[in-house]
Amino acid sequence: MTPWLLVIAGLLAPLSSAIAEEEAPSPALPALGTTAEQASVVGVSSGGYMATQLTVAWPERFHGLGVLAAGPWGCAQGKLSLALNQCMMTRVGEPSLVALEERRADYQSREQVGDAAALSQLRAFVWHGQQDDVIAPVLGDLLAEQLNQWLASSKQLKVERDDQAGHGWPEAADSVAGEMMDWLYPERSAEKAPAAGELRAFDQSDFDARGLADSGYVYVPEACTAGGCGATLALHGCQMSIETIGDTFARDSGLNAWADAHGEVVLYPQAKSSLANPQGCWDWWGFAESSWQLYPLHDTRSGTQAGALLEMLSRLQESPEVR
Repeated sequence: MTPWLLVIAGLLAPLSSAIAEEEAPSPALPALGTTAEQASVVGVSSGGYMATQLTVAWPERFHGLGVLAAGPWGCAQGKLSLALNQCMMTRVGEPSLVALEERRADYQSREQVGDAAALSQLRAFVWHGQQDDVIAPVLGDLLAEQLNQWLASSKQLKVERDDQAGHGWPEAADSVAGEMMDWLYPERSAEKAPAAGELRAFDQSDFDARGLADSGYVYVPEACTAGGCGATLALHGCQMSIETIGDTFARDSGLNAWADAHGEVVLYPQAKSSLANPQGCWDWWGFAESSWQLYPLHDTRSGTQAGALLEMLSRLQESPEVR
């Protein structure tokens, strides 16, 4: 086993074990009055691919993007063969950023993603282990190059490469998570004596989308119960959902300690495994769309999982009094 806290053995191989989801129904995701101007999305592996899909689809809804161990936006282009052979390893060559930009521009012309001006304002953080044998490190380099093409200034992007790290969420979770969040929110000061928050399960059935688990998690610092905090969507990788490791990622990602100190709600949506998605990955190649679609729109505003995740963010941003 490689020396990393939350290791993803692969993206598309059969599951070796499973942890049953909670049988008792969870409460609804609460409205917490989080601020729309302070939303971010971070993810690892398939969650990293999904995080970039969300920010390209709705850049006006996000302040920051953090990606660990994933490649460029749009890489799979709705094809499982490309996901396996060009977006994990590069057996058929590296993805063309020119072709992917043509894809994004075509989507934008049909209003299926956000405009370039909004995309250019993001702050972004990219981390990749140089011993990654699941997602080739060159794919992380291509993501960084792609982001540099989009952003208004190279000063909005921070890239970290760990020469010793394999694939997954790093063992030094507190350190990497804190570095990432500090970069995304440089103006956010820490409280001297933060109070511990609460990790809550919530019912995901309110957000209907193929591939979602029954329950997700949300971490709410004590200071955020009255509203006014930012919100971060944290997307797990394959084999890291509730059915395989329970709440381990939600508890041990390192994000919660930063959230306590800086006033941030952290949402941990959960995917589930299926015949089309045996390792419980987020949909970065199109499996959650209708089977008749030759060109699935999973990486657009029409994507079923992307839409559900945005609805969760919108719920958090509602005033508690509204509900």
